[in-house]
Amino acid sequence: MSALNFELQNGPQRIVCMTEETTEWLYLLGEEARIVGISGYTVRPRRAREEKPKVSAFINAKIDKILALKPDCVFGFSDMQADIAAELIRHGVQVTIFNQRSVAEIFSMMSQVAAMVGQVERGQALMQTMLEGLRAIEQAAAALPRRPRVFFEEWDEPHISAIRWVSELIGIAGGDDCFPELAAQSMGKNRIIADGLDVVRRNPDIIIGSWCGKKFRPEKVAARAGWQDVNAVRSGQLFEVKSADILQPGPAALTDGVAHLHRIIMAWSAQHD
Repeated sequence: MSALNFELQNGPQRIVCMTEETTEWLYLLGEEARIVGISGYTVRPRRAREEKPKVSAFINAKIDKILALKPDCVFGFSDMQADIAAELIRHGVQVTIFNQRSVAEIFSMMSQVAAMVGQVERGQALMQTMLEGLRAIEQAAAALPRRPRVFFEEWDEPHISAIRWVSELIGIAGGDDCFPELAAQSMGKNRIIADGLDVVRRNPDIIIGSWCGKKFRPEKVAARAGWQDVNAVRSGQLFEVKSADILQPGPAALTDGVAHLHRIIMAWSAQHD
């Protein structure tokens, strides 16, 4: 049989997405038919959970189930999935691991995925709309008379501060991240605030919680020893932004996530004119 007995394909036809953001992006691109497996944490779009088999969590995956799906490519995110990727590669599977940590890198990831599935034009149009939305928010925020200090808590025990793209989105939305020096650290363990009184000393005007996998409890935050005099606690400025909207480095963070941040900051500003 000739080695050329095949048809040219427009990118991988069978894709497993081990994190949420590539799933959401492929749906937005109209290429959801290529997806044959998703992360169990996927909630955007909601119908993906009903239509696609769940084959992974975040730091573990059902390797046999993924192999049974015969994917042309598996999409993953960060060094946290390196062991899963290595095992799949040893089984001969093509794996693409993205490692986006900033707003610019999120756009780069989406551009690459769009190119891989032959949707460059649609991808560029969608990304341009997102970019224009971010610029409009940034322009509105530039008119604020004062920018609030924002403490974004990604986890409560121990306290973990905002990752880079969240810190950047806080800035775009009109606030100033209380721990900008930690945002540059890609690993959560390097963004741990060991002493909760460090937060007290920086005295945030707003506290936003996004405890991945569990509900934010503002009353627990307010009851922490020494936190009673923090501006955010005294004025009741404690809010939740769902992790699915802000902690996945993809379309959600650039649209709904930043919009939530902006609404919270604008409401704070209206009370402090």
